[in-house]
Amino acid sequence: MPNPKRQHSRQRQRKRRTHYKTTLASLGACSNCKKPALPHRICPFCGFYKGKPVVVVEKIEEKKTDKK
Repeated sequence: MPNPKRQHSRQRQRKRRTHYKTTLASLGACSNCKKPALPHRICPFCGFYKGKPVVVVEKIEEKKTDKK
């Protein structure tokens, strides 16, 4: 198998890799709570999928701090 004669410079490597970009995940609205959620997955906020309850989601209680 042929091998490169010389090492490619960092600039040349980076120019080639400019097209390897990540894309943001497309989010849809939950049918129950209307918050953004990934499509075809259970809503992480309310636990519903296609308008039916699937998972019971525990609510995270905020810590209360006493200020004096």
